[in-house]
Amino acid sequence: MNIIDRRLNPQGKSLANRQRFLRRAKEQVVKAVRDASGKRGIQDIENGEKVTIAAGGVREPSFHRASQGGVRDYVVPGNKEYVEGDTIQRPDGGGGGRGSEGSADGEGEDEFRFVLSRDEFLDIFLEDLELPDLVKQKVKQSESHSLTRAGYSVSGSPANLNLVRTMRNSLSRRIALKRPKRDEIRELEEMLREAEEAGEDAEQIQALREQLEHIVLRSRRIPFIDPIDVRYNRFESVPKPIAQAVMFCLMDVSGSMTEHMKDLAKRFFMLLYLFLRRRYRSVDIVFIRHTHEAKEVDEETFFYSTETGGTVVSTALEEMQKVVQERYPDSEWNIYAAQASDGDNMSSDNAKSATLLRDVILPMCQYFAYIEVAAEHNMGLSALGRETELWRTYKQVQSPERPLAMRRVRSRREIFPVFRELFAREKAGG
Repeated sequence: MNIIDRRLNPQGKSLANRQRFLRRAKEQVVKAVRDASGKRGIQDIENGEKVTIAAGGVREPSFHRASQGGVRDYVVPGNKEYVEGDTIQRPDGGGGGRGSEGSADGEGEDEFRFVLSRDEFLDIFLEDLELPDLVKQKVKQSESHSLTRAGYSVSGSPANLNLVRTMRNSLSRRIALKRPKRDEIRELEEMLREAEEAGEDAEQIQALREQLEHIVLRSRRIPFIDPIDVRYNRFESVPKPIAQAVMFCLMDVSGSMTEHMKDLAKRFFMLLYLFLRRRYRSVDIVFIRHTHEAKEVDEETFFYSTETGGTVVSTALEEMQKVVQERYPDSEWNIYAAQASDGDNMSSDNAKSATLLRDVILPMCQYFAYIEVAAEHNMGLSALGRETELWRTYKQVQSPERPLAMRRVRSRREIFPVFRELFAREKAGG
């Protein structure tokens, strides 16, 4: 008997079961998410996703009879071979039975479809990624927090009890309610004892007794410390960034960049943008587009502007240098950069670009990633012995001591693997 829950999951009532399922099927889900990421539009990449995995790859929990052990009694109609107490041999395999006749051809297994929420999709999508750190203090995944005094609270941990404030409240309350003091009670007790020893008038002694009982009762009704007097030190957690970081996104939008190449570059930068916004709170993002001129732009212009022109790569590096000098001094900021281009550049600009990259940009950066986008039919220029102008230029600058990583992308399905290579946790360099 198999019991499978096919009910919907209204308002997260089965969240624990869902999380257990995702853990069991993690390998298949991760593969489905990576396959789906290459087919999504740029504007849809941050939403949830309907993923499909093979039903046979996930073992559903089920109730079943024990395969061994136990005693079972059977009533077999029409039995002429066995008597009570006989044991029945288990048949070999399952070939003895006969089922209904199936289809003449075709094979496979049912698919299992379910929808990942936005948070689930992004958690799987960005799993095990971080900004590589090669030189300076590491930018943590979250911010550090420091505790700051924030007044007093009527509840809290005994360790945070503020004794001075508690006693002040107690004293104010006792004064306001005119609670008898211990000295007053002792004084009346002494007067009553002396009157009884001196044999004074009984009425006077009774009056002293009534007065003593009254103030003792009043003292008990007004406690020395009441729960309303107690105060605890209150603390607030104030976020404190561990380190400041900035990511420069440099994209070539010149006329040599085809729509396919621009789409690849935009998809890469969209991944980078989501990754930074999702995993870090203290990272600034600077967008720079360049043709034969370069300028800093906003997010909308960076991803959707249709501007085009010639190709001079050094202008983007100069614009980055200018922004760093104006707003992000490398002594205070962790600087990262990612550049996407088709590799074309004016021959007269290669030497200038190499000098800027080697002497200015890389010394201030903790990590510089260069992504070269190519036509989908191009199976790798380097394999044929031909390299683009910019690839050769950057390759001359690249060395184990410099934080420069270089990768090529030809199709959508390569973006995610390349992105993971560049920003995988414990990344050591290009």
